Amino acid sequence: MIILAIETSCDETGVAISRNGREILANVVFSQSDLHALYGGVVPEIASRNHIIVLTKLVEDALTQAKLTKADLDAIAVTYAPGLIGALLVGVNVAKSMAYALGIPLIPVHHIHGHIAANYIAYPELTPPFLCLVVSGGHSQLVDVRGYTDMAIIGSSRDDAAGECFDKVARVLGLGYPGGKALDDLSQGGDDSAYPLPRSVIADAPLDMSFSGLKTAVINLIHNKEQKGEPLDPQGLAASFAAAVSDTLVPRTIQAAQSLGYTNIAVAGGVAANSRIRRDLETAAEKQGFNLYLPPLSLCGDNAAMIACQAYFEPLPGVLAHLDLNAYATKGI
Repeated sequence: MIILAIETSCDETGVAISRNGREILANVVFSQSDLHALYGGVVPEIASRNHIIVLTKLVEDALTQAKLTKADLDAIAVTYAPGLIGALLVGVNVAKSMAYALGIPLIPVHHIHGHIAANYIAYPELTPPFLCLVVSGGHSQLVDVRGYTDMAIIGSSRDDAAGECFDKVARVLGLGYPGGKALDDLSQGGDDSAYPLPRSVIADAPLDMSFSGLKTAVINLIHNKEQKGEPLDPQGLAASFAAAVSDTLVPRTIQAAQSLGYTNIAVAGGVAANSRIRRDLETAAEKQGFNLYLPPLSLCGDNAAMIACQAYFEPLPGVLAHLDLNAYATKGI
């Protein structure tokens, strides 16, 4: 089954083509990071307009890369939730138009399902059930992946997502947008005990997290140093911040896997590219005897390959969409 997938949930425009879920024939991504860097974050209207500008060209590029024509496609898949509503609507309407014109099925894919499915591309041997830690700019969740489409959130951030905190701390440090990689690079060689930073504990929900206090503590620390004219160790602060985020995510991931009785742990989302978090997860998984599946860096961020992969599994229980498919800014998995 050959599926062309479209991903426009935020500021990356992605088109990919897969065969039978786990073989990627084409994967093209247009990043708008440079366009949004001037504003220090994603501007929804700019994101939507640029999806409109480049999307049809990317569809042609993907078909060329895969050496296919539209007549070879068996289905069209699209991210329909969650994300920026204007951006999502661009992808959904292009996908509906293509499916209608070609007379082939339309498959709606949840963005988080897609991130989790990135692991199926990197690790064809991975099958549910397993635990997945999803960490991105908008989500920090522990997901019980019971089946390809049967999932449940068993722990999540009660406020900010980890990725959002990385971007905001990076901006205050003057590292620009997107800030995750820049902050990671800065942390290399830094003293992760240079600054004592808080780790959240939620007594009545041990698998839940909170990052707003950590973000506020770092921003206040930076501002206080500036106001008092005291020197700041940027490397040490970046390393201390990464350690605090990792100390929040990693123990809960191990605890969640143990509580479910799973031996397989997967990771997904843009923050899965962070070197400190990857390293700490590898150490913890090895110590506990878990199998850890870390997607390659190319599949951590938003892309359509993961949507194309997940789309293959969605129709199995009969999940197809019609031309009244809508987009949703928020929607549970």
